Amino acid sequence: MTTAHGDIKVGLAVSPQEREAVYRFRYRIYVEEMGRYASIADHQGKRLIEDDDASSHLIAAWQGNELVGTARLMWGGDAPFTKRQISQYDLTGFQGSLPDDQMIIGERFMIDPALRGSDLLYRIFCFYMGFANERRIQLAFGDCEPHLLNVYQGLGYRAYTRINVNSPETGYLIPLVLVTEDTAYLKRIGSPLAAVLNDFGENARTPANIESLLEPGKAVLSHRLIDRDDYWANVHQRLDHLADGRAHLFDAMTPDQIQHCLDKSNVFTCARGDRVIKKDNVAQNMFVVLKGIVEVRDGDDVLAVLPAGEMFGEIAFFLGLPRTRDVYAASDDVEVLSLS
Repeated sequence: MTTAHGDIKVGLAVSPQEREAVYRFRYRIYVEEMGRYASIADHQGKRLIEDDDASSHLIAAWQGNELVGTARLMWGGDAPFTKRQISQYDLTGFQGSLPDDQMIIGERFMIDPALRGSDLLYRIFCFYMGFANERRIQLAFGDCEPHLLNVYQGLGYRAYTRINVNSPETGYLIPLVLVTEDTAYLKRIGSPLAAVLNDFGENARTPANIESLLEPGKAVLSHRLIDRDDYWANVHQRLDHLADGRAHLFDAMTPDQIQHCLDKSNVFTCARGDRVIKKDNVAQNMFVVLKGIVEVRDGDDVLAVLPAGEMFGEIAFFLGLPRTRDVYAASDDVEVLSLS
């Protein structure tokens, strides 16, 4: 299956040459541009290839002969999920309800810088969903950084874990799942993927216990996951009970301005030691500490300790610059408000 739009074609990288192009593209984006995965990259060959690639499908988007986008699909129908995949995406509960061949994991979605902001990422997702529909895959797993959560939730992905992922290379990641045949949910939230995924009606194979499987996802509080008014009430309650009654970001704002900000926000619960911001990361969201303490660090040196009410990440947010310091959760059950 290959899809074309304009002068860009999206399909699977099948030949050794096509797959090599994907590995070199990853190196250019992840290692050279984003400064990640340097410890496992092939610097001489300028390639980033991982063990999971051997049993994975690789999506490739081509503009003429140039690779401009890619992603990796790991399908339980090709090979059993690995220990890393089961742990990172907390698959054990789902495996008790579904066979592995009804689950897929999508990773390494990346776009050429010149095409960011275009519809190419959406078109790669459309190809991905077509792959899932053809095989009647029920659950599509993935993860994202906090600043991308609104994008993924808009597509129909939902958080489901009690604990998020603390990746050495990327920092704080949120595991997500999309229920591919729950078209009623996709239509209700206005997901553009509702027009792409098949509506199987009474023949849909969505697990009957899917809501109970997703219920533990309390590490993320979002107006897309609960009633919007309940979400705002939760956030306002947290802001109103900040320690020592100290001032916070929203003090001088009108109710309408506050509501506008919260419409692009989420609340994350972090465990002690989670790296909420990774130095040199290009993500451009900022945070308000709602509960607990975070530390701003440069290597092993603690530069600042921020209690509830304080902001961090605002330089990248306002100036569009890479992160200049690491920020870690320094107490248990830290809650931060992420403004995207």
